[in-house]
Amino acid sequence: MVRAAVKQWREPGLFGLACSGGADSMALTDAAICEFGATNVVLLHIDHGLSAASAQIADELAAWARGQGIAAVVRRIEVPRRASLEAAAREARYAALEELAKEIGTSSIFLAHTARDQAETVLMRIVRGTGPAGLAGMASRRGRFVRPLLALPRAVIDTYVAERALPTWPDPMNDDTRLARVRFRKHVLPALRDENPALDDALCRLATTAREWLAAIDERAAPIAHFPIVCTALESLPPAVRKRAYALALETIGLGYDAVHLDAIDRIATRPREGELAVDLPGARILRSYDALDVERDVLPISLSAPPGYELRPWQPGDRMKPARLKGRSRKLSDLYIDAKVPRAKRAAARVVVRTDDQVIVWAEYLGLAFGESPNVIPLGESAGTI
Repeated sequence: MVRAAVKQWREPGLFGLACSGGADSMALTDAAICEFGATNVVLLHIDHGLSAASAQIADELAAWARGQGIAAVVRRIEVPRRASLEAAAREARYAALEELAKEIGTSSIFLAHTARDQAETVLMRIVRGTGPAGLAGMASRRGRFVRPLLALPRAVIDTYVAERALPTWPDPMNDDTRLARVRFRKHVLPALRDENPALDDALCRLATTAREWLAAIDERAAPIAHFPIVCTALESLPPAVRKRAYALALETIGLGYDAVHLDAIDRIATRPREGELAVDLPGARILRSYDALDVERDVLPISLSAPPGYELRPWQPGDRMKPARLKGRSRKLSDLYIDAKVPRAKRAAARVVVRTDDQVIVWAEYLGLAFGESPNVIPLGESAGTI
């Protein structure tokens, strides 16, 4: 069953095998060697450096791989120390695997997640408060990452490892109770299996059903799933489609979110238009300005410097300017920003360049040059474009 599961993912090119040395990844590696040939696979081991034995495990695993005639690459990574060690390790691991894939030229990277991992993932998301999309669990393929063993029970893996007499190395992270997945595996799931011995099958079926639901919803959500999102385009859509559109749009630009964020975004998107509304996300916020939802990332202010003879300062109430588009007619900056639909948060911190001798505004952030002025007055570090 293991080899058959791996074989169906055969494709041209070099395969990367993410291998920790545990039973799952050793079964995956052995099956891939058998099905694809030793010259078509490379073992990729990510050493998180979270245990004293990790370097020794990496060395021994690489030596075993070379003994099988396959190439092995070990990459040591630094795991950022933050509240969720598991999330930090996962993000660092995937980033390292992506980097290795580009360096080596692998067409796909195989991951050794099994049905047990899928069940754990779905249950953990339920407990944390996921939306329906989260119930879909892990995908068999996402980008270059492939999970050939995702439908196989752990018992099948253990049998394969025993029959093939494969060596295994303990992964210290599998016993680290600081990790939520370890706590679920050791305590929560065993208690629930007492109530339903077929719990893993039930959770995996739930994931399959959710993925089927997701495919139908995505067909309607995808056409509008990009920022900026025009709120009037959402009016005829049911809540499930609207929220999926927000999720897809956020994933496209690499922003994380939870179900509560999608609910909050939907509230500001469907309210009557009234000024500006915002929802905070990790590293950014979603801003509704006028009739559109857009992203405002957390960034440091751009460091600008005015050319000689000019001064760079924040704009002030009462400031007036003759923008190039009005060909010499003067208007208040506050009105110009409103006409240009500059979000309130951006215009509050906007800067202007004034001539030192007469204090005339010759350039304004988000509006560009004043009428008749040379591009030479644009502050260094900024372009002349308007939003």
